[in-house]
Amino acid sequence: MTMVKGKTVQQSRTEMTELVLPGDSNQLGNILGGKVMHWIDLAAAITANRHSGHVAVTASMDSLEFLHPIRVGEVVHLISQVNWVGRTSMEVGVDVYGENMDTGERRKTSTAFLTFVALNSEGKPVEIPPLVLTTPEEEERFHAAEARRQERLKRRQR
Repeated sequence: MTMVKGKTVQQSRTEMTELVLPGDSNQLGNILGGKVMHWIDLAAAITANRHSGHVAVTASMDSLEFLHPIRVGEVVHLISQVNWVGRTSMEVGVDVYGENMDTGERRKTSTAFLTFVALNSEGKPVEIPPLVLTTPEEEERFHAAEARRQERLKRRQR
């Protein structure tokens, strides 16, 4: 049996930046929630693929709240990182920030937690590298993700 070498959070961390254009907005000039969800899923998928070294598919997304609107002409920053790793699945957390280009003000607008499963070329789940935690903050996120995973498993059993 070969040991899979672990990867750090930083090795798969992803940052994306997008400009909110009129076609991304609703009639109030705010970004569509579905567009934000799409970008969250993309950032998380890149992170999951980087960590696993395989195509990774979205298995679930925990609840998503929109704390502040992001307006047309503002910039969206997405920061995505692996929080927890199991044998074939992982939790990826994505923080979303809106930035007003005129004032430079940046505010957190959303946080999402997604579960991904890594797949081999036949579409079957494949073992992924363990997560190497290097900071107390990463350890806290890992334990919080474990608790969320237990809640997801409970919901699934109901």
